[in-house]
Amino acid sequence: MVEAIMLWNEPNNLSHWDFNLDPQWRKFADMTILAAQAIRKVNPELRIVLGGVSPIDPKFMQLMKSYGVLDTVDTIAVHGFPLDWNHWSIHEWPRKLDEIRVITDKPIWVSEAGVSSFGAEEVQVFGLKRTAELLLPVAERIHWYSLFDLPAAWTATTRHKEAEGSSYYRHYYMGLIREDGSPKPSADCFPNGLGICQWFHFQDPRLDTGIDWLRRLKIKHLRTGLSWADSFRPDAQKWFDYQMHALDEFAVTLTLCFTPEHLGEVNHHTSPPRSPADFADFATWAVSRYAAGSIPQVKPSAELPAVICA
Repeated sequence: MVEAIMLWNEPNNLSHWDFNLDPQWRKFADMTILAAQAIRKVNPELRIVLGGVSPIDPKFMQLMKSYGVLDTVDTIAVHGFPLDWNHWSIHEWPRKLDEIRVITDKPIWVSEAGVSSFGAEEVQVFGLKRTAELLLPVAERIHWYSLFDLPAAWTATTRHKEAEGSSYYRHYYMGLIREDGSPKPSADCFPNGLGICQWFHFQDPRLDTGIDWLRRLKIKHLRTGLSWADSFRPDAQKWFDYQMHALDEFAVTLTLCFTPEHLGEVNHHTSPPRSPADFADFATWAVSRYAAGSIPQVKPSAELPAVICA
């Protein structure tokens, strides 16, 4: 069940939105407003979430308010990683949410909060427990990032890759489950009440294993996404149908983001689209298909990886 649609991901982060091409985020605002309006026409009851901001920046949120973006969404989302990338203490989590509450009375979700086990798995255990203690009393929804470690052969979605040093490699150790499929100590103490953020990539071979782990951890709320760019791959709809039907037992926050290269101002997934209406069209399609009634059921086929179809 799709409980919410999230419009974009970390729009104030250069790894997800090229603000050199949109220095005042006016294009992002126009795109988001058009997409929200389109979604309301399909399903006026569906919760719309502004893509989680990282860093947590009150000035960016004030800018979105001035453009009217906050009037078109139901919920504000934030991301925080104080033990890995942010320049504030983990104990400041409640204060960071209060900084946003000064600007808006909309509900605030923490759609990504996580700790890397890059340095020590014991640090991740501490971070998980402390994050839950601090956030469960003050946030309606918290999605822990993430379920799986990123496979070593994959590329993390950052701007400068390995040139970022250890900051880059921390991306590979955010999961509760190691790449070899074994659980970390953090999986054994996962707190009740937290959800999970796990993006399943196009034809992701981890989907079935992921569902098994979500059940074992008793997860109710899952944040994942559909890549707008992936929607132009061959058999994209078949994969999207398969993924969304498989995840239907969870309350899903479905993130829509990543610009198709041929529709961007430049050929990159972080680019503003040449026409903001194109993203609204994708949002309309996604909501019509996956959040306006029953989800199409797709049987496994030989065109999907065997591990997914098992």
